[in-house]
Amino acid sequence: MAQLYFKFGAMGSSKTANALMARFNYEERGQETLMVKPRLDTRDGDHMVSSRIGLTHPCIYFDEMRAMADEELQKYACIIIDEAQFLTKDEVFYLVHLVDDCGIPVLCYGLKVDFRGQLFEGSYYLLAMADKLEEVKTICWCGKKAAFNARFDSRGRVVKEGEQVVLGANDRYTSLCRRHWMAGDLGPDFHIRRT
Repeated sequence: MAQLYFKFGAMGSSKTANALMARFNYEERGQETLMVKPRLDTRDGDHMVSSRIGLTHPCIYFDEMRAMADEELQKYACIIIDEAQFLTKDEVFYLVHLVDDCGIPVLCYGLKVDFRGQLFEGSYYLLAMADKLEEVKTICWCGKKAAFNARFDSRGRVVKEGEQVVLGANDRYTSLCRRHWMAGDLGPDFHIRRT
């Protein structure tokens, strides 16, 4: 029975690496998968998914998948969506259609909340509609579970206002536990990463 999965975590929790490993596991067993991401995510280059640890794989954009006929998509054992927080409500409901009406398992990987602690649109609807929710964990500088994404400025101060999406600014984010995110505490050994 096909299901919709949402695997979420803070930045640096290896969500994309997990997505690429899931793809590898299916394909190692002779089952074809479709790797997809929203067109908004252009950080890794055109039609490419890349993890921080160096794993990469070609993908198609969500709108390209949506242009495909349901019958064409049914040849895939699984559809894997990276950066699922950038999906819209309508796109999440399209994934529900693929699962419920076409019988295609869909694995979504993405952030749950932004740097302000607010849900992304895609995350909101995936949390509501997914059959299975799984947290991909990482740790704060203090050793506790990090569930928040802190954006910081050029002086190393945590900011909680601004545009929700700023692509290509990975050097301005870090993952923190709730306590340190609330306090804006980047830790005693924090150094601003210069690019």
